[in-house]
Amino acid sequence: MSERLLPSDDPVAEEVLEWTIEKDARDIAQIMHWLEQTNGRRDRMVLMSRAKDLIDEMLHAIRRLDELR
Repeated sequence: MSERLLPSDDPVAEEVLEWTIEKDARDIAQIMHWLEQTNGRRDRMVLMSRAKDLIDEMLHAIRRLDELR
């Protein structure tokens, strides 16, 4: 990623959003690993629901980052 010439409007929020995206990506990867090892339908549905929530959170963070940049 290249350096920007102008600073962000809110550097603290930008840092938090970047951290959120990275953390959610790691959490989703872990959930997918658990999903591979799970056989129960209910367990799979719970894991998929949590992954979807994290993906929604990431999309929100990405949109907010776009607004700040």
